[in-house]
This record gives sequence, structure tokens and C-alpha cells, in this order.
Amino acid sequence: MVGEGGEEKEEKEEEEGKEGSERIQLHQELTARHTKQVCSQTGVDMAEWSFLAALLDKVQLHSTVVGKVWLSVLFLFRIFILAAGVDTIWGDEQANMYCNTLSVGCKNACYDKSFPMSHTRFWVLHILFVSTPTLIYLGHVLLVIRRENKLRRRLEEKIGKMVKSPKYSDEHGKVQIKGPLLASYILQLLLKILLEAAFVVGQYFLYGFILMPSKITFMDYPCKGQVECFITRPTEKSIFIIFMLAMAFFSVILSIVEMFHLMLSNIKMRKRRSSCLNEATHKSQVTFC
Repeated sequence: MVGEGGEEKEEKEEEEGKEGSERIQLHQELTARHTKQVCSQTGVDMAEWSFLAALLDKVQLHSTVVGKVWLSVLFLFRIFILAAGVDTIWGDEQANMYCNTLSVGCKNACYDKSFPMSHTRFWVLHILFVSTPTLIYLGHVLLVIRRENKLRRRLEEKIGKMVKSPKYSDEHGKVQIKGPLLASYILQLLLKILLEAAFVVGQYFLYGFILMPSKITFMDYPCKGQVECFITRPTEKSIFIIFMLAMAFFSVILSIVEMFHLMLSNIKMRKRRSSCLNEATHKSQVTFC
């Protein structure tokens, strides 16, 4: 009898061990599937942003040092984070919001009033609009390079005739930010500052709050009385909202610094030219005497 009881215990322990190993394997499979889904979603998002990133990467060749820092901030701290992490945290906000009522349409009305647009879609529009002036400047640069390459071909073909020499770009396709290019560059900086400020102010007026609240109260139609709806991950979402606002303010500061840098460098270049002209006229007067 004792031997039979011991055998039954051993069989139960073996069965429990098998069940435990099967549960572990099932948990590992589910975790792997979830990881693959997240990675695939992230890969799709990054692929969607790759075209804009490739265009903005060309602007770095024709920007100042501060402009290159601005582009790095846009790539690393805004586009990459928005594509890789924010969408997985927000997800389907309406489905993940829970209300203390089952009235038909009440949850939809509460969500629509509190979030006229998803934060992630708003930030996508923000980045696209802020990047547009830089892309317009890139188009101006490419147009100047194309014109001056034609001038170089004319100089090579018609050596004896009067042809204007290129003055905004070199043979390697690198431009000097002066003249019309300087005006275009400063204009795109002003537009970026205005668009950044407009979207920051628009975010406040659109949502009515800076930090993500943990619950929202709603008492309009079709809800019957006052209803409370609870938002998932409010603290984590608030951190991302603060981070994206901080990056917007930092981008504005970089654009202002770049404007002053361009103005000071332009003033220094004019002073050098005037000093060189004064020295040349002084030497000519001395030789004439």
C-alpha cells in the first residue's frame, strides 16, 4: 500500500511537471509572437519615415553646423522615437479607455470630445509641417546647383565668350549660403519657428491640457448623467507629451541660434570684404604716387 501511494505521488509530480513545462513553453511562444508583431509594426513605421529621412539627410550637406544639430534632433529624438515607441504605447486609445457606463455611444462621445485627434497623428503632422520649409530650401539649392553646373559646361565649351562664372557652388556640389540662398535659408528658419510655435499652442487649445489625465468626466448626450472614463498609462503618456514639447522648444531655440549665427557670420564676411577693398585701394594709391 505504501509503495502504491508513493507511485501515485510520483505520477502526480510528473504530470504537474509536464503541465508546468507546457505552460512555460506556451508563455514563451506567446511572448515571441508579441515581440515579432511589435518589431514588424516598428519596421513598417520606420519604412514609412525612410523617404522623409533620406530627403532631410541631403539637407545636411547644405546646412550650417547648428542646422545639422537641428536635423539630428529631428531624426533621433522625434522621428525615431515616434516611429519606434510612441505608437506601441498609445495604441488604440478609444478601445483601451474604460467608462463606468454601458450606454450606447457614450464612450465614443467622451473620447471624441477629449481627443479630437490622436496625439500620435498630431505629432506626425507636426513633424511633416515643420520639415516642409527645409525641403523647400533643398529644392532651391538643387535648382541653384543645376544652373551653375550649366554655367560650368558653357565655360568649358565657350572659353572665348563672356559667360558668368558660378559663385554659389563648387564643382563638388557644395553651396555657399549667401545671396538668394541666404535669404531662402533665413526664410525657412522663420517658417520653422512659426510652425513650431503654432503647433505647441495648437496642442494646448486642441486638448485643453498638457499632462495626460487619469480620468475624464463627461455628461453630455448620449450619456445619462455624469460619466467617468479612465485612460490607460496616463503617467507614461504624460512623460512622452512633455518630451515631445521639450524637443519642440529645443528646436525653436536651435533655429533662433542659427539665425543669429548666420547674421553674425554675414556681418563678419562684409567687414572682411570692405577691409580687403580698402587695402587694395590704398595700395593702388601708393603705387600711383
